Amino acid sequence: MMKKVVLIVTGIILSASLFGQNVPEQETAAYDPQKTVTTQRVANPDQRPPLRERLFFGGYFGLQFGDYTNIEVAPTIGLWVLPRVAIAAGPSFQYYATPYIETTIYGGSSYVQLMLLRDLNNILPIGIHLGIYGQAEYEGQSLDNSYVSYVSGLPDSGGRMYSDAFLLGAGISQPLGGRAAINLSFLWALNQPEYYVYDSPEIRVSFQF
Repeated sequence: MMKKVVLIVTGIILSASLFGQNVPEQETAAYDPQKTVTTQRVANPDQRPPLRERLFFGGYFGLQFGDYTNIEVAPTIGLWVLPRVAIAAGPSFQYYATPYIETTIYGGSSYVQLMLLRDLNNILPIGIHLGIYGQAEYEGQSLDNSYVSYVSGLPDSGGRMYSDAFLLGAGISQPLGGRAAINLSFLWALNQPEYYVYDSPEIRVSFQF
């Protein structure tokens, strides 16, 4: 199922990239905040844009219904601290239910993202406008011990527990016009706990605007 999702998202990104070759360069501000300088500051392009132009919002969500229900919401707010470096953070909430267990998982995460390449077309002029980035993330979650017992086979001690992890990986980003973009990230947990929490890799589709 995950492979199908990745293939569909990759197809969407490539299609958007081909369509995006008609997007004027000044509309891809999400990849170079310094391009958002106003007319009054054109004479000094090295001046840092104001805070409101460097802020961005985004996150990811997931919906799955049926025998296995999974509802996940994780909004984020971020800031371009440098033209190629962004930091972001936000809460997360997940509702997970199967015929055997029902649980909620909540917490939050923060990450640093480095744009390694803003536009692939600048290197390979084939009309595909993809960005490539690296990402380091810290995530903390509050887990129901019954869920930990369910996925790991460990005894259920009742109550909840805190779990955290550092994730590292990379992804591709496709501008959609203006400050909007769709991101496809591949992250690996560096300290995967003994109980199952993350896929390897953890694949996330997120939006940014």
